Amino acid sequence: MAQRKSLKADTCPMARALDIVGDQWSLLVIRDAFDGMKRFGEFQQSLGVAKNILSDRLKNLVQEGVLELVPASDGSAYQEYVLTAKGKGLFPVVVGLRHWGEAHLYARGEPHSVLLERDSGKPVPKIELRTRDGKQLDPDATFVKKLPAKAAR
Repeated sequence: MAQRKSLKADTCPMARALDIVGDQWSLLVIRDAFDGMKRFGEFQQSLGVAKNILSDRLKNLVQEGVLELVPASDGSAYQEYVLTAKGKGLFPVVVGLRHWGEAHLYARGEPHSVLLERDSGKPVPKIELRTRDGKQLDPDATFVKKLPAKAAR
Protein backbone atom coordinates (compact mmCIF):
# COMPACT_ATOMS: atom_id res chain seq x y z
CA MET A 1 0.00 0.00 0.00
CA ALA A 2 1.28 3.47 -0.86
CA GLN A 3 2.37 5.62 2.05
CA ARG A 4 0.30 8.76 2.66
CA LYS A 5 2.03 12.10 2.19
CA SER A 6 2.42 13.88 5.51
CA LEU A 7 0.74 17.26 5.79
CA LYS A 8 2.33 18.13 9.16
CA ALA A 9 4.33 21.01 7.67
CA ASP A 10 1.59 22.36 5.40
CA THR A 11 0.79 26.07 5.76
CA CYS A 12 -2.96 25.30 5.78
CA PRO A 13 -4.41 24.53 9.24
CA MET A 14 -7.07 22.32 7.65
CA ALA A 15 -4.41 20.20 5.93
CA ARG A 16 -2.56 19.76 9.22
CA ALA A 17 -5.77 18.79 10.99
CA LEU A 18 -6.61 16.27 8.27
CA ASP A 19 -3.16 14.76 8.69
CA ILE A 20 -4.34 13.66 12.14
CA VAL A 21 -8.09 13.05 11.77
CA GLY A 22 -8.61 12.91 8.02
CA ASP A 23 -9.50 9.27 7.58
CA GLN A 24 -12.86 7.74 8.35
CA TRP A 25 -11.68 5.45 11.14
CA SER A 26 -9.99 8.21 13.14
CA LEU A 27 -13.06 10.44 13.03
CA LEU A 28 -15.34 7.52 13.91
CA VAL A 29 -13.12 6.64 16.88
CA ILE A 30 -13.40 10.26 18.01
CA ARG A 31 -17.18 10.17 17.51
CA ASP A 32 -17.37 7.02 19.63
CA ALA A 33 -15.17 8.59 22.31
CA PHE A 34 -17.64 11.49 22.51
CA ASP A 35 -20.37 8.86 22.88
CA GLY A 36 -18.58 7.49 25.95
CA MET A 37 -16.60 4.57 24.55
CA LYS A 38 -13.21 4.10 26.16
CA ARG A 39 -11.95 0.58 25.61
CA PHE A 40 -10.41 -1.03 22.55
CA GLY A 41 -13.11 -3.71 22.48
CA GLU A 42 -15.89 -1.11 22.57
CA PHE A 43 -14.41 0.75 19.61
CA GLN A 44 -13.82 -2.49 17.72
CA GLN A 45 -17.36 -3.72 18.31
CA SER A 46 -18.91 -0.38 17.35
CA LEU A 47 -16.84 0.14 14.21
CA GLY A 48 -16.34 -3.42 12.99
CA VAL A 49 -12.88 -2.38 11.80
CA ALA A 50 -9.93 -4.76 11.67
CA LYS A 51 -8.01 -4.80 14.95
CA ASN A 52 -4.73 -3.79 13.31
CA ILE A 53 -6.33 -0.73 11.70
CA LEU A 54 -8.04 0.28 14.95
CA SER A 55 -4.81 -0.21 16.87
CA ASP A 56 -2.97 2.02 14.37
CA ARG A 57 -5.60 4.78 14.58
CA LEU A 58 -5.72 4.71 18.38
CA LYS A 59 -1.92 4.80 18.58
CA ASN A 60 -1.80 7.79 16.23
CA LEU A 61 -4.55 9.66 18.12
CA VAL A 62 -2.64 9.10 21.38
CA GLN A 63 0.67 10.21 19.81
CA GLU A 64 -1.02 13.35 18.48
CA GLY A 65 -2.52 14.18 21.87
CA VAL A 66 -6.16 13.75 20.82
CA LEU A 67 -6.66 10.76 23.14
CA GLU A 68 -4.73 9.62 26.17
CA LEU A 69 -4.39 6.18 27.72
CA VAL A 70 -5.38 6.08 31.38
CA PRO A 71 -5.90 3.28 33.89
CA ALA A 72 -9.37 1.75 33.68
CA SER A 73 -11.97 3.62 35.72
CA ASP A 74 -13.21 0.35 37.24
CA GLY A 75 -9.81 -0.48 38.75
CA SER A 76 -9.21 -3.45 36.45
CA ALA A 77 -5.92 -4.10 34.67
CA TYR A 78 -7.27 -2.61 31.43
CA GLN A 79 -6.49 0.82 30.07
CA GLU A 80 -8.98 3.27 28.61
CA TYR A 81 -8.77 5.87 25.88
CA VAL A 82 -10.13 9.26 26.90
CA LEU A 83 -10.36 12.52 25.01
CA THR A 84 -7.84 15.19 25.93
CA ALA A 85 -8.62 18.90 25.78
CA LYS A 86 -7.23 18.81 22.24
CA GLY A 87 -9.59 15.94 21.42
CA LYS A 88 -12.58 17.66 23.00
CA GLY A 89 -11.79 20.64 20.78
CA LEU A 90 -12.96 18.49 17.86
CA PHE A 91 -16.54 18.49 19.17
CA PRO A 92 -17.74 21.30 16.86
CA VAL A 93 -16.14 19.46 13.91
CA VAL A 94 -17.93 16.21 14.74
CA VAL A 95 -21.24 18.02 15.32
CA GLY A 96 -20.80 19.99 12.09
CA LEU A 97 -20.20 16.79 10.09
CA ARG A 98 -23.22 15.20 11.75
CA HIS A 99 -25.44 18.15 10.87
CA TRP A 100 -24.15 18.20 7.29
CA GLY A 101 -24.87 14.47 6.99
CA GLU A 102 -28.38 14.89 8.40
CA ALA A 103 -29.10 17.70 5.94
CA HIS A 104 -27.65 16.13 2.80
CA LEU A 105 -27.35 12.35 3.08
CA TYR A 106 -30.79 11.10 4.11
CA ALA A 107 -34.07 10.96 2.27
CA ARG A 108 -36.99 12.71 3.94
CA GLY A 109 -38.26 10.47 6.76
CA GLU A 110 -35.31 8.07 6.53
CA PRO A 111 -34.31 6.97 10.04
CA HIS A 112 -30.98 8.10 11.47
CA SER A 113 -29.42 8.92 14.81
CA VAL A 114 -29.70 12.40 16.27
CA LEU A 115 -27.57 14.28 18.77
CA LEU A 116 -29.60 15.43 21.78
CA GLU A 117 -28.87 17.73 24.70
CA ARG A 118 -28.51 15.58 27.81
CA ASP A 119 -30.49 17.93 30.09
CA SER A 120 -33.43 18.77 27.83
CA GLY A 121 -33.54 15.79 25.46
CA LYS A 122 -33.92 18.25 22.58
CA PRO A 123 -31.85 18.12 19.36
CA VAL A 124 -28.59 20.06 19.43
CA PRO A 125 -29.12 23.27 17.40
CA LYS A 126 -27.42 23.52 14.02
CA ILE A 127 -23.98 25.14 14.12
CA GLU A 128 -23.97 28.55 12.50
CA LEU A 129 -21.00 30.78 11.83
CA ARG A 130 -21.53 34.47 12.51
CA THR A 131 -19.65 37.63 11.62
CA ARG A 132 -18.29 39.78 14.41
CA ASP A 133 -21.48 41.87 14.28
CA GLY A 134 -23.75 38.80 14.53
CA LYS A 135 -24.81 38.28 10.92
CA GLN A 136 -24.77 34.79 9.42
CA LEU A 137 -21.40 34.17 7.77
CA ASP A 138 -21.48 32.68 4.28
CA PRO A 139 -18.47 31.24 2.40
CA ASP A 140 -18.58 34.11 -0.11
CA ALA A 141 -17.90 36.54 2.74
CA THR A 142 -14.55 34.98 3.69
CA PHE A 143 -11.05 34.64 2.27
CA VAL A 144 -7.78 33.02 3.30
CA LYS A 145 -4.66 35.06 3.90
CA LYS A 146 -1.28 33.49 4.60
CA LEU A 147 0.45 35.23 7.48
CA PRO A 148 4.20 35.77 7.65
CA ALA A 149 5.98 33.44 10.08
CA LYS A 150 6.32 36.00 12.89
CA ALA A 151 2.64 37.05 12.78
CA ALA A 152 1.27 33.51 12.66
CA ARG A 153 0.84 33.21 16.41
